[in-house]
Amino acid sequence: MAADNSNLPPWIGTPPPVVPHTLISFPYEHVLLVTLNRTAQLNAIPRPQHFALGRLWQWFDEEPALRCAVLTGAGRAFCAGADLKEWDGINSAPSKSSGHGFRGGAAPDLRDGSNTRFPRGGFGGLSNRAGLKPVVAAVNGMCYGGGMEMAINCDLVIASAGATFGLPEVTIGVIALAGALPRLVRSVGRQRAAEMALGGKVTYTAREMREWGLVNEVVGDHQEGGGGGKGNNEAVVRAALAWARRIAANSPDAVIVSREGLNLGWEGVGAETATDVLLKGWYGRIEKGENMVEGVRSFVERRKPVWKNSKL
Repeated sequence: MAADNSNLPPWIGTPPPVVPHTLISFPYEHVLLVTLNRTAQLNAIPRPQHFALGRLWQWFDEEPALRCAVLTGAGRAFCAGADLKEWDGINSAPSKSSGHGFRGGAAPDLRDGSNTRFPRGGFGGLSNRAGLKPVVAAVNGMCYGGGMEMAINCDLVIASAGATFGLPEVTIGVIALAGALPRLVRSVGRQRAAEMALGGKVTYTAREMREWGLVNEVVGDHQEGGGGGKGNNEAVVRAALAWARRIAANSPDAVIVSREGLNLGWEGVGAETATDVLLKGWYGRIEKGENMVEGVRSFVERRKPVWKNSKL
């Protein structure tokens, strides 16, 4: 099912899929803005929304005119994690109930490698996403549990000074199972990862996360209560969109392949193997392609390059 395309900009070829509790907009050419909008529940994500978001990120990768996305939250939270009320209801339901906990409809098609808890891309379709194109997190407030797992797997993280972070799963008897644990060790080291995953604190500040290497930029003045004021939300989204526009202004082919090279290292492939994979695979697809030719020619001619939408 696709969304109403009456308000789509003319440069978008196909309408995005419908995603509940989510605002989808196109603030600049080549840029997608996704806003989680379940404010009363601090943007906690119920199971059907995970699969809808997974379809959205797939559509984003397949839409030629889009080059970078920004994910943020409405209200005072980026995302507080899973919907625990829904989870408790599923735990209390008879084990033989149909739909695997999906109320009001059939269970999703799982032939793409998804499971009944998450789509293949993980929490919010994002925490385990590899994908083609970059996603920038604009963390406007509380970023806990699955919300933090999504942020850890984003390409850049821009955070409001009042935002707070944490993995509280152990405090309620569960674990961060959507991809954060191995990635957290790679990003911050074993001891800091253990502190977060085993201690369950939710009071880590944006500046602490920047010092630890999980946040690229901190925006605005600190406010008690986890940020999330309208001014802070707007400021952090503006900063994230500035990065998205900067990325989108570059060769879309070069961005995709550079990102793939980063992912090869991020997922534990050795540097020599990763370079070999790029040279024999992705690089061969862009070498002498129209964007590479245009980039070199524009430099020689001392003008701004005019990129074509990626065909990768």
